[in-house]
Amino acid sequence: MMVKKYRADSMNDAMAKVRKDLGSDAVILHSKQIQSGGILGLFKKRGVEVIAALDPDHTEAEDHVKMERVQDLTPNPVINQQLGELKGMIAALSSSMTDHFPSPVSDILDSLKKQGMKEEYLLELGNRLQRLPEETYIESTEVFLIERLETVPMGGMTFTHKYINLMGPTGVGKTTTIAKLAAEAVIEKRKKVAFLTTDTYRIAAIEQLKTYASLLNVPVEVIYKADDYRAAIEKFRDCDHIFIDTAGRNYREEHYVTELHNLIDYSTDMESYLVLSLTSKEEDMREIATAFSSMKIDRFIFTKLDETSSVGAIFNLILETGIGAAYVTIGQDVPEDIEPLLAKDIARLLMKGIRP
Repeated sequence: MMVKKYRADSMNDAMAKVRKDLGSDAVILHSKQIQSGGILGLFKKRGVEVIAALDPDHTEAEDHVKMERVQDLTPNPVINQQLGELKGMIAALSSSMTDHFPSPVSDILDSLKKQGMKEEYLLELGNRLQRLPEETYIESTEVFLIERLETVPMGGMTFTHKYINLMGPTGVGKTTTIAKLAAEAVIEKRKKVAFLTTDTYRIAAIEQLKTYASLLNVPVEVIYKADDYRAAIEKFRDCDHIFIDTAGRNYREEHYVTELHNLIDYSTDMESYLVLSLTSKEEDMREIATAFSSMKIDRFIFTKLDETSSVGAIFNLILETGIGAAYVTIGQDVPEDIEPLLAKDIARLLMKGIRP
């Protein structure tokens, strides 16, 4: 492995040197702020020092592998463990690269970091801001956030699909959320609506949905097996929209996702939403999204915004998965506590600690 040290006036210049010398496959092992020059300890010049590494053999091997078809490739637990340990070592060695930006830029990045935004997006923003006049930093930050989010569909339902399906783990508020969406369809859109629930594991969940159905004066059917689903679809064929409340399970276990596939016909005119709670750990939300990657997810619905002050996970998940957001919920009241979520709304939430 080739390891080299670089010094430059800014992190941007240092990264340019690394790319020019070692190429895009280089890995940053360590970075820190330094001072050099000066007279009698005065007039020292600030800069950065970066330690980067490149494994030429690894790069050549990758190029060779790309030319061949690899068969019967199975994970090696020992190698996976070693890779995990190596990543941990690199993460421990690496100081925050955002610390090396000018103070007004680093203040903005620190605020976004507290919200949970990933370092790679902070670095991208910092590199953009340091090339701009300081008086434009706040406005340019908001523009950056909106531009990155607008690459995927955002905003509430259009009510153009007959079947509206909500999925997600237990305890995220799917049943309450589905009642809020149905209330909009019934009260504001004047649509004919029905409820289906596959949550046969919790009696309380069925009773809760039946209570909402009674308040909205809409029918509800409990689905135990695929035949029940087909019968309910036929029964409610004259409805404008059929809202499907699926069971909350530990969907990190693949067989629970398979159960949904076997129970519900996803080939119909359906819009599916993955409901995630903002009080959950971001890694848990990421794992749930991965578990549902075999299914068509139109957009996320994020719940319990009123119970957290960190919204960086929304930004991270949208950019990582390419799946937009439809709504955010801000309380338990039906139908009030739900709002459509646009790119500008997420940017506004992230900017709370930045705008004066």
